[in-house]
Amino acid sequence: MSSTFDPAAIGQQLKGQDGIPPLAQWNPDFCGDIDMRIARDGRWFYQGSPIGREAMVKMFSRILWREGESYFLKTPVEKVGIQVDDAPFFVVSVEHAVGEQGPELLFTTSTGDQVRADAEHPIRVEEDAATGEPSPYLMIRFGMEGRIARNLFYQLVELGRMVEHAHGTELVVESAGETFSLGTL
Repeated sequence: MSSTFDPAAIGQQLKGQDGIPPLAQWNPDFCGDIDMRIARDGRWFYQGSPIGREAMVKMFSRILWREGESYFLKTPVEKVGIQVDDAPFFVVSVEHAVGEQGPELLFTTSTGDQVRADAEHPIRVEEDAATGEPSPYLMIRFGMEGRIARNLFYQLVELGRMVEHAHGTELVVESAGETFSLGTL
């Protein structure tokens, strides 16, 4: 099934809305899959070509929705399936601050989302079984994660502290009163 995907119509539906729309309240019909993909590095593609307009990518990211392992663009009147190579968001910057609960890590995605690592937005690190290479992620919203850029992971490692356990030494970072593991050494 294919959809008559119309970005201009989506823009009109979202006109005047700031922030993330009430996606959980919308229950549109599924209109099929479209040839849109979010690459591992956060770049968006439509029909095999990169989407060059930053404003359009930001608009699409605001209506991104996840159900199970599937991703959709969701409006009040339609829901279309898209492909995501790894995580739908890509985290491009981190700031270290001190808040009411102590240290805070404030992250920004390539689409402008700003997220503080906390209990609702945990950091997790997945290791490649074959290579042992770490891939760090941050929960952004609606069960969707952002892959943390490698250079930011190195910054987190520098901010981390070692914690000794019976099973080894763990590198952790703290944010908003929570402790997140970056891996066992």
